[in-house]
Amino acid sequence: MSNEIKPDELLNKIDYAPASGNWMDTTGSVQIRPGMYCYAAKAESVQTLSLPNARPWNPLEEDWKLPDNWQEIIFQAMKERLERFRTFKVFMDICVRCGACADKCHFFLGTGDPKNMPVLRAELLRSVYRNDFSTAAKILSKIPGGKALAGARPMTLSVLKEWWYYFFQCTECRRCSVFCPYGIDTAEITIMAREIFNLLGLNIDWIATPVSNCFKTGNHLGIQPHAFKDMLEFFVEDIESLTGVNCTPQFQKKGADILFITPSGDVFADPGTYTCQGYLILFKYLKDKYGLDVTWSTYASEGGNFGFFTSHETMKRLNAKMYAEARRLGVKWILGGECGHMWRVIHQYMDTMNGPADFLEIPKNPITGTVFENAASTKMVHITEFTADLIKHGKLELDKSRNADRIVTFHDSCNPARGMGLLDEPRYVIQNVCDNFYEMPPNTIREQTFCCGSGSGLNAGENMELRMAGALPRANALKYVHKKFGVNTLGTICAIDRATLTTMCEYWVPDVQVYGVHELVGNALILPGEKKRTENLRLEPMTGFEEEDDE
Repeated sequence: MSNEIKPDELLNKIDYAPASGNWMDTTGSVQIRPGMYCYAAKAESVQTLSLPNARPWNPLEEDWKLPDNWQEIIFQAMKERLERFRTFKVFMDICVRCGACADKCHFFLGTGDPKNMPVLRAELLRSVYRNDFSTAAKILSKIPGGKALAGARPMTLSVLKEWWYYFFQCTECRRCSVFCPYGIDTAEITIMAREIFNLLGLNIDWIATPVSNCFKTGNHLGIQPHAFKDMLEFFVEDIESLTGVNCTPQFQKKGADILFITPSGDVFADPGTYTCQGYLILFKYLKDKYGLDVTWSTYASEGGNFGFFTSHETMKRLNAKMYAEARRLGVKWILGGECGHMWRVIHQYMDTMNGPADFLEIPKNPITGTVFENAASTKMVHITEFTADLIKHGKLELDKSRNADRIVTFHDSCNPARGMGLLDEPRYVIQNVCDNFYEMPPNTIREQTFCCGSGSGLNAGENMELRMAGALPRANALKYVHKKFGVNTLGTICAIDRATLTTMCEYWVPDVQVYGVHELVGNALILPGEKKRTENLRLEPMTGFEEEDDE
């Protein structure tokens, strides 16, 4: 897409003028076109997960090969969820359509499509709720014109296709919820819609296949244990050539202090691979200096959880593997890598899904003595919390000058920021390993951070126009600090971000590179016994060090 539509051309396509006609008319809103949608899930991936209606289908075709009773399936699914989830029922009823959320969605800002306003996207589902479940709407429908007044409409095939199109143009980032005076969490509405899609066999492949892989092999990429181990050993070789130190990790060690789990993207996808090397360097340092015993697992080899984008039950199944492995290995607690949705699942869903994890200890840093009370129930600590604690207590020897050529800003990943409140720790780490740090504008960071535009399983290749449009608000804030301060590095703590923001930067701000926070840590950390370093983890010359060698 980036070769077909140039940035200026994409900007010129945005039109914020309200369309004429009734928003409930689906005539123009179900024109599904390439560049704006993800491919249908493969039948074999759906079968692996025992989800209904596995078959080949194509969203561009008229016939989606739905079950004969698909309308009844939707009705029963909504009924069950309205009874089970109190929040869903409340969110269906309390919206007053004030519009506070309207201009907060990155997809609306990037496309100008009014049905990407969170309030109107939710109305697509509420309209059917009012038709089938709302008492007030049923009363109104008995008077002439009352059904239109209530905003109610029956479930038709066109309405279903409209649902599918727009609920896969939501990354569940929850920025809109920050501004909602009633606290409506539109992500929860999107989750319910996607659960219903799964009951009809309407998942997308970029979600269903990673979930299927994770269910079979323990990670989204379908990496077998030996391949996972081999990849880390490749990293060990690269680190040793750079530092002269062997950072070989432990695998499946029973009785280790900590089980470390990170997204599989950190193991197989640049630039996450450099972040992974940063982890290895950190754990080697802590082992040699303080005897900290960290183990990796080739079975629980995925911290991310695409089940979060599928259904509550699938999310629960995939989350369970991490705790099952922690129990099997007899570790004290779990340390998690730089991931996004992994941390909303752990922080907000773990206890009611799989927990509390009473067989593990309340996490305590054996080096500093800090007790992580926020993880008292989940028994799982974010690595930036852990590293920030080490730095605060003076336990790491760092050389900031190794990152001298990095002028850094920080992208708050949606789920750790809004779902976990992890705001200061990553910044604290960055400021202790880099000299040059600048914030993007205040209304684009922290709780108000803009999404990467490709989260919740939308980071496919076929929907690139949608992704670049959705990334526009983040890119605009990045471009501002790039021009004002010379920022050339966008730091983040999410594996999906590291992949998707790289594409965003190539398209919108090509002079900026994406780094994981622990890649910067790996550059700065001085390993015991290391040789003089002249290159960073990307094997690029470090500013100032090559001149010293020449002398």
